[in-house]
Amino acid sequence: MKKKISKLLIGTNNRGKYKEIKDLLPKYIKTHSTSEFKLKSPREDGLTFIENSIIKSKYFSKKTKLICLADDSGLEIDILDKRPGIYSARWGGKKGDFKKAINRVYSELSKKDKNWKHKKVKARFICALSIFYLEKKIATTLGKVEGHISAKPKVMDVNSKKIIVDKNFNIKKVLYT
Repeated sequence: MKKKISKLLIGTNNRGKYKEIKDLLPKYIKTHSTSEFKLKSPREDGLTFIENSIIKSKYFSKKTKLICLADDSGLEIDILDKRPGIYSARWGGKKGDFKKAINRVYSELSKKDKNWKHKKVKARFICALSIFYLEKKIATTLGKVEGHISAKPKVMDVNSKKIIVDKNFNIKKVLYT
């Protein structure tokens, strides 16, 4: 019989992301944040969303001796050769300013094609999740939501998902299915 997880470290220093993940988990799971342990994020030098997710979950688990769930997510835009991809957060600068990142996306699209706003620019939001306990990988998964870049940001509450349009957009489904 598999044992249920009763304590879980959510491997992020982003308070909004911490709350978002915590709210999706069953209430019986006691969650911990990296700030409780005064941990900075590790260097994300993986080449894929899954690799970066594993880097974080493994690092935080080893530091705290807790089971850790971590993610890596971002936006891929076809006409930008799948950029920003794993560098999505970096497009927002050191402080992770997502308005800045969105403006850069629009700027890069305009450099590539001045008429991009009148076309359906294919893109996808990708989220990789991993769960580690010390050196043992428990699970990894990758989810994608296909869509198009909107000419103006839509009102949504999470990062690069502000500019991707999908008629059945469901944030919980995007991140955690």
